[in-house]
Amino acid sequence: MTSGLWELVLRGVWVTVQLLFFSALLATAVSFAAGVARTHRLWIVRFLAGFYTEVFRGTSALVMIFWVFFVLPPAFGWQLVPMWAGTLALGLTYGAYGSEIVRGALGAVDPAQREGGIALSFTPWQRMRLILLPQAVPEMIPPFSNLLVELLKGTALVSIMGMGDLAFSGNLVRLALQESAEIYTYVLLIYFVIAFLLTRMMRGLEKKLKAGVGKAVPERSTVTPEPAEIGGVR
Repeated sequence: MTSGLWELVLRGVWVTVQLLFFSALLATAVSFAAGVARTHRLWIVRFLAGFYTEVFRGTSALVMIFWVFFVLPPAFGWQLVPMWAGTLALGLTYGAYGSEIVRGALGAVDPAQREGGIALSFTPWQRMRLILLPQAVPEMIPPFSNLLVELLKGTALVSIMGMGDLAFSGNLVRLALQESAEIYTYVLLIYFVIAFLLTRMMRGLEKKLKAGVGKAVPERSTVTPEPAEIGGVR
């Protein structure tokens, strides 16, 4: 490939990284907000959080991107740029899956820990902040790591909006060179390298958090589980 085509691919990589960063931030915030709400003592809070989770977990991320980018503008009279439309659609979709990770990890904390907090007259927020989350968050890291890799692969869906991400740039180069095998091999390798770096980063974070609560991290394979194991979104 020429230097100009490589520059196009690198710009696509940068757009993909930006989209991944912003949508991961939104998905993380939504995951904790909805996941904690699913454990709230008020049924209306649990219902609303559960309704959000079921709606976004049960719809296609591709259709959600279409809806946010093409349906919302005429309905509300404003237009999102592709980056923020993709961030909103992917963040809310994958945040629904993340909320179940948060809810499950909080539910897995030993009930005696909750009872100890009640015995110490802690408020619900103090029990959550000082007792439950410090123990639950380290257990969330492995499934969140898988979800982050799925989110990375989901960023390719924004190419339908004409957004110059890695997948879109790779297709432009393919059309220019009329060479599919070479170009898509490069694209696959780039996605793999980004995913590998993400899993290493999350692995280090898991070790740090578990060391903070006196837990060791067991050695395990670096092979990423299939999407079905975490309810991959397509």
